[in-house]
Amino acid sequence: MKMQSSNRSASTQRGASLIEVMVSVLIMGVGLLGIAAMQATALRNSQSSLERSQAVIQSYTILEAMRANPAGVAAAQYNMVQTCNPPAANGTLAGQDLRDWIASLEQSLGNTPNTCGTVACVATNCVVTVQWDDSRGADGAGAGSTTYRIATRTQL
Repeated sequence: MKMQSSNRSASTQRGASLIEVMVSVLIMGVGLLGIAAMQATALRNSQSSLERSQAVIQSYTILEAMRANPAGVAAAQYNMVQTCNPPAANGTLAGQDLRDWIASLEQSLGNTPNTCGTVACVATNCVVTVQWDDSRGADGAGAGSTTYRIATRTQL
C-alpha cells in the first residue's frame, strides 16, 4: 500500500490559501469602509445636535434678558422681525440685549446669511425664533442649504 493519494491531493490544492487570503482582505476592507461611514454619520449628527442645543440655549438667553427688563418688554422694545445681522445700537437696554443676542447667535451657530433671530411679544406672551443653516446635519443628500428653526413660546 502506497500513499499516492495524499501526494495527488496536495497537488490539486495549490493556490487555495491565496484565494482565502484575498477573500478575507476583501471582507475586511468592506467592513472597514462601513465603520468609516458610520463614524462620518456620527460626527455629522453630533454637529447637528450641538447646533440644536446652542439654538435652545440662545433662545433662553434672550428670554432671561427680557425677564430682567420687564419695562422694555411692556414697551415692546424687544419685538424684532427676523434679523440676521446685529442691529445698530439704539441706546436702550433692550437694543443692546438684542444686538448682543444676534452677535452671540452668529458666534455659536455660524456667521451665515441664514443665522437669524426673531422676537415677537404680545403683552407678556412671547415667541423667540432662532434660525440657522444645518446643511451639515442633512444626511448627505447634497440638497444645499438646509435651514432649521426652533421657536420657543413663553409667558413672561
